[in-house]
Amino acid sequence: MAPQDIDNVLSMVQELAAFEALEHELTLDREGLMEGAFGRRPWVEGLVAEAAQDDGQAPLVGYALSFKSFSTFRCRAGLYLEDLYVRPIWRRQGVGLALLRAVCAEAHRRGFARVEWSVLDWNAEAIAFYRRLGGMHQPEWQRFRLEGAALARLAEDAGGNGTLQMDDGPATH
Repeated sequence: MAPQDIDNVLSMVQELAAFEALEHELTLDREGLMEGAFGRRPWVEGLVAEAAQDDGQAPLVGYALSFKSFSTFRCRAGLYLEDLYVRPIWRRQGVGLALLRAVCAEAHRRGFARVEWSVLDWNAEAIAFYRRLGGMHQPEWQRFRLEGAALARLAEDAGGNGTLQMDDGPATH
């Protein structure tokens, strides 16, 4: 992914939100993605898939965004695949597989322990795709999230001094 791809990637993020019926959670932020991918300390990595056209154009047809994670059990880094999206008319043509292969190749090249991702439980096509590739479903794990007021409330409770006051005494982080 290059800086000139940002607007197209944001457009595909919007398409992904519509596909997942999560448009109500979407707040597109061009500057945020630019900073995250190309800022002084980037924290997200992106790949884009282009399709060559007869007219010499190469429109973006898919993308993958990932970020570095860490496994304390393996004591090694990994990649968390935040998004893997292919525009509907380009699906079933190997684009998603090529993007996932590229993410896995990068993780392998860097000696990372794994690549992980989440998939919505109703997305049977994606689940079948990942299973065909050897992806392991982990039903024993449930994902949680803090955001908005709950995140702010918990953050405020920390006081910002590096010490959390617990019922049994302080805990540092």
